[in-house]
Amino acid sequence: MMTLPDNDPTHDGGPPSDDTPPHPLHRRLKSFVRRAGRTTDGQARAFAELGPIFLLPYRAEPLDLEAAFGRAAPTVLEIGFGMGEATAHIAALKPEINFLCCEVHEPGVGALLKRIGEQQLSNIRICAHDAVEVLDHMLLPGTLAGVHVFFPDPWHKKRHNKRRLIQPPLVRKLADRLAPGGYLHCATDWQPYAEQMLEVLSQEPLLRNTAAAYAPKPDYRPLTKFENRGLKLGHGVWDLVFERV
Repeated sequence: MMTLPDNDPTHDGGPPSDDTPPHPLHRRLKSFVRRAGRTTDGQARAFAELGPIFLLPYRAEPLDLEAAFGRAAPTVLEIGFGMGEATAHIAALKPEINFLCCEVHEPGVGALLKRIGEQQLSNIRICAHDAVEVLDHMLLPGTLAGVHVFFPDPWHKKRHNKRRLIQPPLVRKLADRLAPGGYLHCATDWQPYAEQMLEVLSQEPLLRNTAAAYAPKPDYRPLTKFENRGLKLGHGVWDLVFERV
């Protein structure tokens, strides 16, 4: 899930112009930029065989989480899981947690479905839809135990920072959907974005930082191959873990 152009679902495939508009979330209440990608034969088979079980259709009505997962358990929302490597790892590590995962990149959805089959995971459900609409219409306030936003597109150039996902409107929505004591975990490999995340999250009155600034990497978040590649090149990684008050 490292933020490389050919693996990041929020990257639209070309360099933005100087008049790039704000992130779609802040224009039209979307959490992504849809991009093309190739679905492999294995991913297509996973769609056919596992999609009916693990894909949740978007509906503009509250989601019955217990019915969706077939059990009552704390639920963590993940926004933008890339190819699902970290998602599957965490779900295997925490079988007692339900993971509701939003991703619109079809090859990524297929890849996670394939991992679900290979690892025999039962605690993941995927909604291949805009996470903001899922938040607005399918998740009631106070229903989530946690939220994961790992390595969203950093939009490196200053004039493109307005396209970044982590902005006050989304953070307020996420904080509202968290139960008291629930957590929001963001991670990025771009220091200026980490600084912006820290500022935005610190300004949300429904959240408090669990660390003095940046948090140690929680044990459950694995190092993906893209993150390892970045670390070998000397890139840092910053985790932020805030708690719902």
